[in-house]
Amino acid sequence: MADAVEDLIQLLNLEQIEVNLFRGHSPDSSWQRVFGGQVIGQALVAAYRTVEDRVCHSLHAYFIRPGDPKIPIVYEVDRSRDGKSFTTRRVVAIQHGKQIFNLAASFQTPEKGFEHQSTMPDVPQPEDLPSERELRRAIEGQLPEAIQKHFARPRPIEIRPVNPQHYIDPAPMEPVQHVWVRARKEIGNDIALNQCILAYASDMTLLDTCVRPHGVSWVSGKLQSASLDHAMWFHQPFNVNEWMLYTQDSPSASGARGLNRGSIYTRDGRLVASVAQEGLIRYHG
Repeated sequence: MADAVEDLIQLLNLEQIEVNLFRGHSPDSSWQRVFGGQVIGQALVAAYRTVEDRVCHSLHAYFIRPGDPKIPIVYEVDRSRDGKSFTTRRVVAIQHGKQIFNLAASFQTPEKGFEHQSTMPDVPQPEDLPSERELRRAIEGQLPEAIQKHFARPRPIEIRPVNPQHYIDPAPMEPVQHVWVRARKEIGNDIALNQCILAYASDMTLLDTCVRPHGVSWVSGKLQSASLDHAMWFHQPFNVNEWMLYTQDSPSASGARGLNRGSIYTRDGRLVASVAQEGLIRYHG
């Protein structure tokens, strides 16, 4: 699992091929399309490579086409503005000569200001919960071989759901879930790297929230789902090696789309990031 973290760090270590132009790759374990969190993380890395002494406070992104895991992704950065306090960047991800994703990110010189935050939900601690791997072990042999292999691959982010839903035959549940997350290996205190890894992780489990009330599993083949857009706000510094609670809810689903919101807290209750995403959820077949 530690190797999976190293692989993620290398995945985020983009190759610069020209001024404002970077190239990223996908892991060999990619399944049918590039994982959305990978593209978010890589695009944020590309933006950071053109910024000095400022920290990302927000990003807004659209997924335009499915990413092809077999070929590199080219990231083109537009240096939109460098102001006295804020820097803005726009990043376009390209494959096969077409845009597959775009991201706008804003960076700020750190400064003091007003402070308040919402309260972290009172939930069981991660040590008291089964791991995702333990939950999946209970359904070994019940899944198609390709999906079983996908589940069994090493993952850089450890996940411990507080209120898990059955993978194969889920009963309808409230569109709320709480998930503890952390990186499986020490990565240090670099703010940019921590943000990029959390951006990667923020696309995990979030879209599932709006499907929970409908009692359908994506492994059943009856559901077509995909992230459509993704927004994230970074409020305070954090370290992804420490357990963080990713609390999620879905206020609405309609028109084959579901809206999901997330709040990410450190274990001591600091709200360090907020997330919002709309995704496609459509009956398939």
